[in-house]
Amino acid sequence: MKCSRKDKRRLLIWSLLIFIIVSYLGVFTYNYWSKILNNYKAKEELEKQYEELLSDEKKLNSEVTKLQDPDYAAKYAREKYMYSKDGELIIRIKE
Repeated sequence: MKCSRKDKRRLLIWSLLIFIIVSYLGVFTYNYWSKILNNYKAKEELEKQYEELLSDEKKLNSEVTKLQDPDYAAKYAREKYMYSKDGELIIRIKE
């Protein structure tokens, strides 16, 4: 069977149209998946930061509870800010 010039042109136009559509869908899909992967990585990083913040919150809540005790607060102030009781001498030792 012989194809006429009109049939060849029609086949060429359809082939080009299909190629353009498939190319567009390929680029669109690639961009979509790259965004999904970037979001997945960002989600993992944020979950890690969230866990660290929860850990910090537990430590700080524990510290708040301890600082409500007057004896612990006095000891903490003496160690951290080098306050002393009457008659005490503070000696600083470099590590």
